[in-house]
Amino acid sequence: MSWFKALRETAKAGLTVDFSLTNPRRSLRAAVAAALVIFPTMAIYGPSHAASAAMGAFIAGVATFQRSFRPRASLALVAGAGLGASTFLGYVAVGITGAFPVLLALWAFGAGMAWAVSPTAGVVAANTLSVMMVVVQLPVSVSAALGHAVLCSVGGGVQALVVTLWPIDSWRAQRDALADIYAGLGDYARGLRHDPVAHVDPEPFIVARQAARLTARQARRRPPELRGLRTIAERVRPTLAALADPRVGAAEEGPERDRAREVLAAAADVLDALARAIRTGDPVQLPRDTPGLALARPGTGEDLLRGGARRSARQLSGLLGRAADRLDRQDRGAVPTAGRGAGLHRPSLVKVAPAALATVGRQLHKHSAIFQHAVRMSGVVTSAYLAAQLLGIEHGYWAPMASAMVMRPDFAQTFSRGVARVAGTVAGVLVSTAIVQVFQPGDWVLAALAVFSMGLSYMMLSTGYALLTAAISSYVVFLLGLQPGEPVRLAFDRVAMTLLGGAVALGAYALFPTWQTARLPERLAEWLAAAGRYAAAVFTGYGDPAGGHAEKDVRPALLDVREARSEMLAALDRAELEPVHHFAKVPGLSRKQFDRARSAVGMLDRSIVLLEAHLPAADAPPLPGAGAFGEELRDATAIAAAAILLGQDVDFSELREAHRTWDYLLASLPRDEGIDVTRAGARLVMQALTELEKSVRTRPQPARGEPVPSRA
Repeated sequence: MSWFKALRETAKAGLTVDFSLTNPRRSLRAAVAAALVIFPTMAIYGPSHAASAAMGAFIAGVATFQRSFRPRASLALVAGAGLGASTFLGYVAVGITGAFPVLLALWAFGAGMAWAVSPTAGVVAANTLSVMMVVVQLPVSVSAALGHAVLCSVGGGVQALVVTLWPIDSWRAQRDALADIYAGLGDYARGLRHDPVAHVDPEPFIVARQAARLTARQARRRPPELRGLRTIAERVRPTLAALADPRVGAAEEGPERDRAREVLAAAADVLDALARAIRTGDPVQLPRDTPGLALARPGTGEDLLRGGARRSARQLSGLLGRAADRLDRQDRGAVPTAGRGAGLHRPSLVKVAPAALATVGRQLHKHSAIFQHAVRMSGVVTSAYLAAQLLGIEHGYWAPMASAMVMRPDFAQTFSRGVARVAGTVAGVLVSTAIVQVFQPGDWVLAALAVFSMGLSYMMLSTGYALLTAAISSYVVFLLGLQPGEPVRLAFDRVAMTLLGGAVALGAYALFPTWQTARLPERLAEWLAAAGRYAAAVFTGYGDPAGGHAEKDVRPALLDVREARSEMLAALDRAELEPVHHFAKVPGLSRKQFDRARSAVGMLDRSIVLLEAHLPAADAPPLPGAGAFGEELRDATAIAAAAILLGQDVDFSELREAHRTWDYLLASLPRDEGIDVTRAGARLVMQALTELEKSVRTRPQPARGEPVPSRA
């Protein structure tokens, strides 16, 4: 994509408005909490202290709207504490010659590294940086600075208190995440009726996994329908795939395929009903004209399905029946079977801090995209601040503040937000300054206008960054209007500094970019290695059915491979918007090779999903050689992932020989449906790896003769 087209597309994305508003009640709650901080502070301490309290209350309120499944009160408390620390340190440093730019550079670097923890942490950290640059403009002593910092923290505390006392849709995010899985599986089942190798969207599964990580208090208080249903959904997905795929399930054509389509349609209707019940909390209402949970009972056409297809249909019937029965029992008030220990438990913020620091530490190297973003953000924010100081502009802090809020780890978000930030700030500053100039409101009216603008900002969090920025700019203008100054000059300075900060941020990214395009082979290698570990766990489950590997090894490996695939697809989407003509800095790998390799790894991923659907029960006899082949497969894919990163050829000849030996061993065993499915799945795995081997080959290979089967 050319630079002109890339800039045009990102600018269009930044100025897009979708007219969807945030929950009005939640917006009102956050605005009320801010008002409870601002007005009493103004009455007791005056306008300057009210400005600090308002900053803390507003940013803490923004934190409660971030995409997170943690309790909103804890987000507000952490944001308030961060604001208090940044405010106090900023006040102290601004009084020491040359100290504030150093502090600004270090804090900006830390805010950039916070993206390693999560996008929520990155956004909150950037907000603390912007607040530091605003509030330190008020001349105070060190003791008074401590008071301002405490007020910022109090703002976060009040937000947390109001969230606790005024709960609104406390479990809505978790309900929606779980319901989205079942709705997505319903769409997946319908897609399989027409395309037996269709792909499922992994995003709902990843989001639901995040939603299931609860604190101990959340786990005790969560609704019963949030217990255990995600585990069932995780097992439904491979069962659907195994039923539809003609290589291990129903025949490609004929009565068996027609019956499989009927079962998939019935399953889709049941999954939709489950999704509605989870989302609304109402009892499950199964369609009357749907075979529903009798998908594989005698008299419903079960005799048309054979082998793996019949096993998959029976398993699907049992899983959907368990999900419906669980919801039905909970609707009648029965005690859930999962108990308090079900699901994953997220530790408290204090306990998770060491893990967060370790995550940040792993990104402290020059090849990390997060580290490069942090260095770029530190340099940009500090440069914008120093440039504004050298120009002698009184309100030059708007330049580094704009830079801090614009910078993101990838090109598309940085440029789209940069354009939206400039447009929204210009509009918001001009309108709010005109109001102040024409009507000349008093301090209490200005405080009320600031609170109104806060509420408007909360409402527009989902509307578009340009309108959101306009509302935030208005709130800052009204808030700083409590301080003496010339409104027209202030408006001119703010617009000029926003343009300067945005230009510096965009220019820095253009000169020192972090291209997602160059990182695609790395994402592909991570996906391949994760798929190899997933395959090894599944084959180990066949070799040792009594070992409990389905929950202990297979499920975590499945979640890891799903996240790796999602990260690669997200990087691919971002790369499509980059003005990069080269593909990657990895020698020997072209874009065409990457696309073929991605398709091959996807085939490997799907093949293992099909095998997972037929994992034997704990009392089943172990399958000889399965565990050893799984270990060979894991090691081979790990070596292949490293070869992709180094631009070397991928060689699966040793794994191919191990598979040939194992397949001969299975062929010598008595004929069994489970063995037939396993052999077919293993052949699919080797076909995918052979295709991967061909796709990344950089030099011609000698012809290889066909193996001569031994006489078993």
